[in-house]
Amino acid sequence: MSKKEKTNKENAELKWFITVFATTFLLSIAFSYISTNAISSLELFPAILILILTIFIGILFDIIGVAVTVAKEEELHAKASKKIQGAKTSIKLIRNSAKVANICADVIGDICGVLSGSIAALITIKITEKFGLTFNIQFIISAIVASLTVGGKALGKGLAQRNSTKIVHIVGSIIGKVTWKEK
Repeated sequence: MSKKEKTNKENAELKWFITVFATTFLLSIAFSYISTNAISSLELFPAILILILTIFIGILFDIIGVAVTVAKEEELHAKASKKIQGAKTSIKLIRNSAKVANICADVIGDICGVLSGSIAALITIKITEKFGLTFNIQFIISAIVASLTVGGKALGKGLAQRNSTKIVHIVGSIIGKVTWKEK
């Protein structure tokens, strides 16, 4: 690798770091602000539903992140040659697997993890106030949230490894539909 190629690669990596850092920072602020304000004004049951949804989203994006790193591009070439929707996009996802996995598992997955922790804290306050509890149940609720998240991601990783190409193709199809046309 020439010195110029090495410099270009380092610049691209630095640019990616800055992009991911800024995106994560801004999304974290926005989602934390919205969820904190939204959860504090909700009743207990809807707040718990939002917590479960947040955990589920984190697990889902972790599955996508793992699937895209282990999926085999070759398995999608036949679909792409038959012009099956989502195949070309799926190949692009696999070719950019490091960035896709970073966005899915790290950016979105980790933001969901942080959000679920703050939502759990707000739910703890609601439960304590509603039932007049005198002991701190934050530890129990935090442990439940962590166990659901880690356990769900553990199950999801196995699922992602066994069905990686199918998962990536589903994601590629969804992206293809959302972006209107596949190139």
